[in-house]
Amino acid sequence: MSFTELFLSTVSYIGLAVVLLFIGIILFEVTTKNKEFELIKNGNKAAVYAFGGRILGLAIVLYSSISNSVNILDMVVWGSIAIVIQIIVFYLAELLTPKFNITKAIDDDNQAVGLFLLFLSVSIGLIIAASLTY
Repeated sequence: MSFTELFLSTVSYIGLAVVLLFIGIILFEVTTKNKEFELIKNGNKAAVYAFGGRILGLAIVLYSSISNSVNILDMVVWGSIAIVIQIIVFYLAELLTPKFNITKAIDDDNQAVGLFLLFLSVSIGLIIAASLTY
């Protein structure tokens, strides 16, 4: 492969991964009861932690889909699947925390819950990323 081909391939992977990341962010924002962007705009740190964790979790699964793909289409397919799985598993995990209302805790700026969600999102992302191998 020539330098130009490698450069174009790299830029293509980066561009598509960024698009997939934004799609994942939008899907998370649309599917959550909290409206994180509004909460973040108002200085809610718990929302920043929770939303930042989701972004990190999505980036981790996209990293794995890039590094394990055989071509760009393969990366898009597995990256998309990984984003959907990340969202589904996050909500399943949220159902397993009945001791507190996560939505209310984030709205109330409960930073401990925000950090819990950050760690949960990153952990889920790492598990999914490890599973995206041939």
